Amino acid sequence: MKAILIGFMGSGKTTVGKLLAKQLRLPHIDLDDQITVVAGTAIKDIFSQHGEHYFRQLEHEVLLDTISQDGVLSTGGGTPVQAENLKALKKAEIPVILLEAAADTILERVSGDSQRPLVNSLNKTDLVSLKKHRQPQYHACADLTIKTDGSSPEEIVTQILNYLDNRNN
Repeated sequence: MKAILIGFMGSGKTTVGKLLAKQLRLPHIDLDDQITVVAGTAIKDIFSQHGEHYFRQLEHEVLLDTISQDGVLSTGGGTPVQAENLKALKKAEIPVILLEAAADTILERVSGDSQRPLVNSLNKTDLVSLKKHRQPQYHACADLTIKTDGSSPEEIVTQILNYLDNRNN
């Protein structure tokens, strides 16, 4: 991997990841997409049929298989929250970029998305609480934090490319 993008759902990981991968001429790998391929079903169905614990085990296995591939990886919002995933992200020695967005921005981006299992059950208060709960794990493995509110995906990619260039010099 050239870079790993982490952050809460709706922070821009997939959008920015695709654009960053294109700029780097590398494949974009979305961890959630990889999980659905391995499981043969949608994430919302994994949650409803097998529960979150099963999903997190599968997520960890797919993360370990994916992290050694070449490309840009966009993780799921809860990926770094699991202790074994946090260890794997830190151990990989690949730049981990945290994309952050305000609760209102997140709600605006994800409302009505039936493919996100947590969206339908969260109001703004719950979202803020969950986001706050995940912050320590996000920051524990992030090499760079970028606030995505008010920035275009292209502007965010430019910040990441500058960071990667400076890191390699």
